[in-house]
Amino acid sequence: MGIGHNHNHGGIGTSGAKHDSRHHNHFHSHSADPKNEKRMAIAALLTGIFMVVEVIGGYISGSLALIADAGHMMTDCAALSLAWLGFRMARRPADWKRTFGFDRFAILAAFINGLTLFVVAGWIIIEAIKRFGDPIEVMGLPMLLVASFGMVVNLLVFAILMSADRDNLNIRGAVIHVMGDLLGSAAAIFAAIVILLTGWMPVDMIVSILVALLILRSAWYVVKQSGHILLEGAPEGLDRRAISADLRKHFPQILDVDHIHAWSISQERPMVTLEAYITNEADIETTAKAIKAHLHEHFGVEHATIEVHKKHTGETS
Repeated sequence: MGIGHNHNHGGIGTSGAKHDSRHHNHFHSHSADPKNEKRMAIAALLTGIFMVVEVIGGYISGSLALIADAGHMMTDCAALSLAWLGFRMARRPADWKRTFGFDRFAILAAFINGLTLFVVAGWIIIEAIKRFGDPIEVMGLPMLLVASFGMVVNLLVFAILMSADRDNLNIRGAVIHVMGDLLGSAAAIFAAIVILLTGWMPVDMIVSILVALLILRSAWYVVKQSGHILLEGAPEGLDRRAISADLRKHFPQILDVDHIHAWSISQERPMVTLEAYITNEADIETTAKAIKAHLHEHFGVEHATIEVHKKHTGETS
């Protein structure tokens, strides 16, 4: 976890006493919307079942494109399952061992999942290259039937997710994944039709490589985002330079803002710690509360630790 600096800087007030206020916005878990959790579970189940069907269909028909699309479905099944797990974990309260709860488990699982996707995509591309030198007969009709069924399943999953809370980041991410599945199914259908009409087998290999590239794109995004969170990187939109400038602009009593740290437990839970130095005439508690409210309203930060110190206007930090 990121840890904010805890320095004992403070101005000397008129009474000669040091003023220091630490305001904590204590963590409370937001209950997951049961509607979101249920729809995510159904979407993950349908995607997982069809992934198995597609692997079997790809094996029977000899279509690498179907197997590649199954690999893409695997990425989305994993992503949907992790999103569902995130909703489940949100129910569990933090304890003395895990003071921020269990959200990081889903992030760690996503990172590992992203790494395995590189292996899956690499295998598909290698197999496609091998087939260019030694083409395999592909059965167009079974391939078309399985790919068409996949399109129906993906449309059903898409409709289920669209009926959930689309403002939720997990739901929005899942919708994007399913849209990728729709493209994969459409590509497999196209390849099957080409094979049925012309008998040109290389189209199966070309489509499989295109789907593998879709997997690589998803894998890179997952690894990049989850790795950034695990490395305590600043969340998008939380530039400490912008936070400092914004607070000094909106609060004339603030002379300086220092030791700003921004990170996140998960995509939905950004965290900030900072120290603010105010004029001797300003009120510490009022300023601390105002800063927290401002961070929540303008930067979406619900958990913040704010330290406020008084300082004469003639002092420098």
